[in-house]
This record gives sequence, C-alpha cells and structure tokens, in this order.
Amino acid sequence: MPLTRKELINGFITFFKLKKHKQIINASLIPENDPTVLFTTAGMHPLVPYILGQDHPQGKRLVNVQKCIRTGDIDLVGDTYHHTFFEMLGNWSLGDYWKTESHHDSFSLLTRGFKVPVDKLAVTFFAGDKNAPRDEESAEIWKHLGIKRIGFVKDDNWWGPAGETGPCGPDVEIMYWVSKMPVPEKYNPNDKNWVEIKTDVLMEYNKTKDGKFESMKRKVIDVGMGVERTLAVLQGIKDDYMTEIFKPAIKEVEYLSEKRYGFNQDITKAMRIITDHIRAAVFILAEGIEPSNLEQGYVLRRLIRRAIRYGKKINVEGNFCKKLAKVFIKYYGDYPNLRSKESFILDQLEKEEIRFKETLDKGLKEFVKMSKDKKIDGKEAFLLYQSYGFPFEMTKELAKEKGVSINEEEFRKELESHKELSRTATKGRFKSGLADHSDKTRKLHTAAHLLVSALKYVLKQDIHQKGSNITPERLRFDFNFPRKLTEQETEKVENRVNDLINKGLVVIKEEMSINEAKKRGAHGDFSHKYSGKVSVYTICEKGKDVYSCEICAGPHVNNIKELGTLKITKQESVGAGTRRIKAILI
Repeated sequence: MPLTRKELINGFITFFKLKKHKQIINASLIPENDPTVLFTTAGMHPLVPYILGQDHPQGKRLVNVQKCIRTGDIDLVGDTYHHTFFEMLGNWSLGDYWKTESHHDSFSLLTRGFKVPVDKLAVTFFAGDKNAPRDEESAEIWKHLGIKRIGFVKDDNWWGPAGETGPCGPDVEIMYWVSKMPVPEKYNPNDKNWVEIKTDVLMEYNKTKDGKFESMKRKVIDVGMGVERTLAVLQGIKDDYMTEIFKPAIKEVEYLSEKRYGFNQDITKAMRIITDHIRAAVFILAEGIEPSNLEQGYVLRRLIRRAIRYGKKINVEGNFCKKLAKVFIKYYGDYPNLRSKESFILDQLEKEEIRFKETLDKGLKEFVKMSKDKKIDGKEAFLLYQSYGFPFEMTKELAKEKGVSINEEEFRKELESHKELSRTATKGRFKSGLADHSDKTRKLHTAAHLLVSALKYVLKQDIHQKGSNITPERLRFDFNFPRKLTEQETEKVENRVNDLINKGLVVIKEEMSINEAKKRGAHGDFSHKYSGKVSVYTICEKGKDVYSCEICAGPHVNNIKELGTLKITKQESVGAGTRRIKAILI
C-alpha cells in the first residue's frame, strides 16, 4: 500500500519526537505577531520571536506540521506541483544541535524512515559568495553518509532574510530522482527529473540594515518538507494532483464538467487551478475571513473568482464551489475547524459565486470591447474591477492570454483616487524583515492586551480577538461584536485603557502547561492540541488585581507606564459580527 498523507505526517513527527523534539501547535493561517505578511507562509513564521532569540516555552528542539498560504505562487498554479495552500513539515533546533546532527537526521528519516533508496538522492550546497563561504562542511557530512551526487549552487542554496534584514544562511537541498529511467552518474540542476523534497536551512547569519552579514550568537536549524510534493514523490507520482489529496476533487470537477483530466493541457491546467484555489479558500474561510477588497479578504476573493473563471472555461455545471469545498472538508478530518466552520465556509462560497457569476459574462463581453485595439487603459481596467468585480490580476491574466497590453500604473492611480486597497496582497507588506520587534511595536502589542480588557469591561461581553495587525505606527484589532460602538462607549474604552496605564501596572511572563493556563483563567485559542508549555502574560498590580491574562508569544513591555496615551483613531465593520478598531499611542 502506498504511503498516505496521515502516515507521512505522523511518521515525520514521531521520528523527531524520538529525537527529543516537542510537538508545537499548527498555528493560524493569519499571523498573530508578524505584520510583514498577510498569511503564515512557512512553518518558521509562528516561531519568529524564538528564532530571533527569545526562549521557547517548550524548549530548543521543536517539530510540527504547519498549514501555509503563499500568494506569490497563485499565477504559477496550474503545473504539477505549485500550490497556494500547502502543509509544511518542520523541525527546529534553537541553538541546540547543528549541521552534523541535522544532516544525519535528514538522511536517516528519508532512507530508514521512508525507505528512500540512497542511490536516488542528490544533495546541493551553497557555493559561497563575498558574504559567506562555500558550505564544504555540509558537503563532507553528506559524502560521508554515502551520497555520491552533489552540487554547489549559489542562488538556490541560500535562504533569507525574509525582508531587507534578519536571520539568514546557507541551506542544503535534498533532491529525489522521480524518473523510471536509470539515475545518471552526476547531478544536473537543469534536469527536471530531480525534484526537491527536503530543505535544511542553516541560519547562522544576521543581515543588518547596512548590509553586513554578522554571525548569530545562537544558530538555528530550520528544516522544511512539503507534504504535497513529498507524498507524490514517495508514491512514485509525478503529478501532485493525482495523489489522494486532490484526486477526489479532480473527479468531482470531471463529473461536473464532463471533461477528463489529462485529456489536454488547457483542461488539465484549469482543473488544477480550480481544485487548488477552492482548497485554499476553504482554509482561509475557516479562519473567519470573508471575501472583500482588503488584504486577506482580497486574496480570498481573487482565488474564488479565478476558480470560477476557469470553471467557466471548461463548462463546469452549476454553482460548484461549495460542492468541491465539501470534498476537502471531508478529506481534512484532522482539522476540526473546517467541520465547525462548514456552514460559514459553504455559505460564503455560494454567495461569492452567485455574486460574481451575475457580472462575469457582462465583464468578459466588456473586456472584448475594450481590447479591440490590443490595449486597455487604466480607467477601463478599473471599470472591470469596480463594476464587474474583476480582481486586477484577473484582468492582467486575461490580457496576457489575448496578447493585450494593459496600463497598470494608470490603474493603480485610478484605484488610489477611489478607495484604499491592499496593494501588497501578493508580495507582503513591509521590508522590515521577519517581524518588527521594535520598542514601538512592543508597546502597541501590550496596548492591544489592555484594549481587550477594556472592551470586556465597558461592553460587558465575552470579547475575544478575531485578528490583529501591529506596525510601528498603529495597532489594528478585530473582535467579536454585533454593532458599531457608540461615541460614549469608544470614549469609555479609551479612558479605561489610559486609567490602567496611569496605574503603572506590571507585565509578568510565566511559562506553564495549557491546563495550568486554563486554571489561571488565561485567554487564548484552546482549539489546538498543545503539548509542553505556553507563555502566559499577566498585567496586574503587584499583589492585587489582575487586568489581563493572555497566552501569547510576546513581545511586551515590563511596565505599562511606558506606553504613554492610547487614542482610538477609527472603528469599522469587517464582516458579520466582527468589528475593527485602529489605535495609536501618543
């Protein structure tokens, strides 16, 4: 029997648990403490504070499977292996073991744990440049393990930093020969039969603002292994969409379209895009995000509408989005939030599909009229966006298919004059690195905890966080509440926070088990399976009243008198039953 997805995940995690790694939670797709990205894009994102030096409550050796979204790959989806949503297996050493143990573990996991033939492996290493030397040490370790095919690469074998600054270093990429043809004697990076299945990132440098690469005091191992690609490779399948993960959804599209997957390139590409995008949409919707023209909601809307357009291209019958969603919700039974949010997911998909289909045909006809002279100006592109609901990326894609030029700069100017849109929805937000842990964000992060406490106090309801985004300039906090706050309520919340700041309350960090945190009354997301310890931040008067007790990764100030004065600058609705507050410290 071929290896299943669950067996792959369980095998990986069990292997590293035996190596004294602690399993950490599969975090939300919406980053809690990282304003630099819209989504969690890698297993290391929830670990940013610990990679940067903070001690993790569960220790120095960690392992998990993490759900991720990479919006930069949306336009690449349609081939055999690109995905918008994916699961990433990862293990970390936070200043514990280094190259020798990490490479030995990777070799052992693949060859003994998953029975990969040694002769089908090749390994590539960083070739060196002016900032860092050639990684001969890693190469010698792998040669000693019996790997004959190696390569030294400059660009592909270097990771990071994620922005302009931060942790970075060489990486070791493990390649697998997927062809049934004999394995060649030497590794050729241009041969597409070599497929990467595992990457060992060796974070040993910190890139500074002036462009220097300094050695990190605490070196970090960050190992990644994509579930979808690895499963296909280990099953001997060249196409990820023919594994158990996608096959049921592909069959549903075949039935609804009366087309056959693999019949021709256009049909096959369309089916991959449809199933990939609906799967990603299901997981984003499960986080409580609704389709909109802002940030995560804009990405969600783009995915759904792109799937609908490709459904039209291959004549998929009826409203199909929720039918495919049901397939994925059933398959991913190990994600209970998909089942608990099923009604919301299906309802949102159906509404968005009906809404877009009402204007899709008209918009396509308008596009044909506009593009008669093989060019579309910015105002015309904006009309498609505003009146017909075409995400600009969809108009660009249509233009490319038809050989039509489009004035993107003019479109952006037109958009700016009408409404604010997250223009960086597919490229991240700032260039400050993995996350901004400056004094300003530290203060705003602590202020957010006080804001929750004040909202509960003033509104007399069980208020909890639905999302947050903190930059050095402001905090943004989403919470559950059915209506707009009155001016009096807003003023009371502001005054409550500032009264607490004036008390000079202390912030105490403690590490404890999840059960201890519950007994303590700490607030947090208890829907995940935690193991080991969590960090609990308490804001209180010494020996007196507790005003806030939250499970959180930080960072925070030591005493809230450092904060200054909180000013609420804006409040708005971001969906049914969810309000958003923006605030600054002055």
